[in-house]
Amino acid sequence: MTSVPQIIDDIDRALIRATQSGLSFDPQPYARVAEATGLSEEEVIQRFCRMIDKGIVRRIGLVPNHYKLGLAANGMTVWDVDDDQAEKLGAWVGALDFVSHCYLRPRALPDWPYNLFAMAHGKTREEVREKARRIAELLGPASRGSDILFSTRILKKTGLRLGE
Repeated sequence: MTSVPQIIDDIDRALIRATQSGLSFDPQPYARVAEATGLSEEEVIQRFCRMIDKGIVRRIGLVPNHYKLGLAANGMTVWDVDDDQAEKLGAWVGALDFVSHCYLRPRALPDWPYNLFAMAHGKTREEVREKARRIAELLGPASRGSDILFSTRILKKTGLRLGE
């Protein structure tokens, strides 16, 4: 019988458990994790880097609550752009300072012609519509159609969770 190497050890598990509800809003969040786990801040950072390198953790990022920031109008702008240009156009749109995330998805013809998605946030729906107009200007004739899907509620946002 061959044994399967363990991907994460007990220390990695402790780090994931200590951070699965989020990092503290602190100038040194990894120092707080170190205090909670009995490790050094350097070891916490090194272990997370290793878990990222191995694909155990995909990324560590900010997940803002847009509503608490006063951005109550959140709209997923959707675009029908030529598939051959979609990656290049998506990079342009994703670089805009008001787009929080941008990605490509397959079309679902004939009902859903859109393949480029970009989330825009604003205080009002009109502000989001104005941002969509700016995206449309950037895309120019490459955009054959678009729409905006406004959020109606906040979905629970969570990261990596370990089963017990």
